[in-house]
Amino acid sequence: MSIMIKGGRLINPATDTDQVVDMIIDEETGTISQIETFIEAETDRVIDAVGCYLFPGFIDMHVHMRDPGQTAKGDITTESRAAARGGFTTVLAMPNTKPPVDSPEGIRYVHDKAKKVGLVNVLQVGAVTKGMEGRELSDIPGMKAEGMVAISEDGKSVMDSGLLYDAMRIAEKNDITVLSHCEDATLVRGGVMNEGNKSRAFGVPGILKAVENNITARDIFLAQETGARLHICHVSAAESAEMIRLARDMGVHVTGEVCPHHFILTDEDIPSVKNTEYKMNPPLRSAFDRDAMKEAIRDGVITVISTDHAPHAPEDKAGDFTTAAFGIVGLETSASLTHTELVLQGYLDPMGMARCMSYNPAQILGLDRGDLSVGKVADITIFNPNKSYTIESKSFVGKSKNMPYEGREVTGRVVTTIMSGKVTYELKEKKQEKKGLIKRMLKK
Repeated sequence: MSIMIKGGRLINPATDTDQVVDMIIDEETGTISQIETFIEAETDRVIDAVGCYLFPGFIDMHVHMRDPGQTAKGDITTESRAAARGGFTTVLAMPNTKPPVDSPEGIRYVHDKAKKVGLVNVLQVGAVTKGMEGRELSDIPGMKAEGMVAISEDGKSVMDSGLLYDAMRIAEKNDITVLSHCEDATLVRGGVMNEGNKSRAFGVPGILKAVENNITARDIFLAQETGARLHICHVSAAESAEMIRLARDMGVHVTGEVCPHHFILTDEDIPSVKNTEYKMNPPLRSAFDRDAMKEAIRDGVITVISTDHAPHAPEDKAGDFTTAAFGIVGLETSASLTHTELVLQGYLDPMGMARCMSYNPAQILGLDRGDLSVGKVADITIFNPNKSYTIESKSFVGKSKNMPYEGREVTGRVVTTIMSGKVTYELKEKKQEKKGLIKRMLKK
């Protein structure tokens, strides 16, 4: 069985290739068997990709799948569907489930279930400490033996610096990436949104930027001491981005990610204290910080775009900022938002988007992914940069709908996702969309 992709614009950072090509995929091996400017061959299926980018399959380093224990919010099946619709072929699942994934058995449970679903390559992240209680280290080598590639205490920080130092030493020895959620628990003090004019106007506790910056600095110094490969999650503060730049100049193995909401929105965009779709952690920051995130991406200081996809049941988001849960979903909107806000605005070119959403994550994690060359795994995202649409949560295939982009117009859309040679998602246009297109063509 084979698939031909015709006339797509191949964007491959691994070889710095930007060229219109035909491509043949061997479905049995799940690999790319041929790439040429023109191929005349019989295949079992042909996908017309004229006018589309052929990106290496997107890799999201920061996803909450809520499985085990929180499946009312999301589960491996529903969030795999959301990932495939968003163009993702690999995702890292965070360990703050119930119970936390802190053992080889927990890693095995998620990996086995994800393989049965078969829509996205799910790599489970292991908790740094047992039960995520910050007291005793998890069996990090044992989880590594089950295919774990990273550890994290995501949702909070390991506040015991000595314990984290020990974990980083083990991670460095075992070639494991450390994903750091930077939050100084002693400074949060009940904060629910960025400390600023909006928090004061709403009369709610604010979250200082020092909450993030303090731990960013600490973890960078620990990475310098241990030689561990450190990745700073969901950077939102300008100072944290600057610390990453300085640390890299000093030779520290540190990288950082930013989420679309932190390079698009600010705390001034929050319309009401009751609109909890804008509540996330880290919180939406100031316009200064938002612009700093975009500049950090353009300058190559921040090298990864992740979602921090955090599904919640409606009751979790009920009430107001003082009572609702932190977090928004992002798998199904990330690519379109990134293209609209960064590529079309000149902060990234298509090659840069491919690097931030696929190639760089693969390199950081040591994965044989993010490369669309002959013989490589056929993880492919076919993306139409000219297709505009309106974000509507009712169209989401993930279990939860909590996000602040309802009704937002975006340009650029995932039309096909292929994981290991298997088509896992295809855009199906609604009849009314096709009728509208015909009417527009007739008017011309």
